[in-house]
Amino acid sequence: MNSRERSSLLKQSHTLGPRVWVGKNGLTDAVIDAVDSLVEKQELMKIKFVDCKDSKKEIMEKISEKTGVSVVKIIGNVAVVYRQAKDPDKRKVFP
Repeated sequence: MNSRERSSLLKQSHTLGPRVWVGKNGLTDAVIDAVDSLVEKQELMKIKFVDCKDSKKEIMEKISEKTGVSVVKIIGNVAVVYRQAKDPDKRKVFP
């Protein structure tokens, strides 16, 4: 992902609210499943870190490995992630 794409994704993410919250249990299978299913539908989404703020970078690396999402940026306790839809007809962000 180049800087123009990253900038465009960040602009588009301003109006989005967090869709997945990572709480006191940290990274669980439920969090991974939620990210995987939601990013398939939306392509671009936010993940909020509630309790495990110190390990958010490590958690995002694991989420990225397991779901194939690209981390656009981590801003404070919120991560913006993107994964292009496999079906060209369902692509919303970069059709």
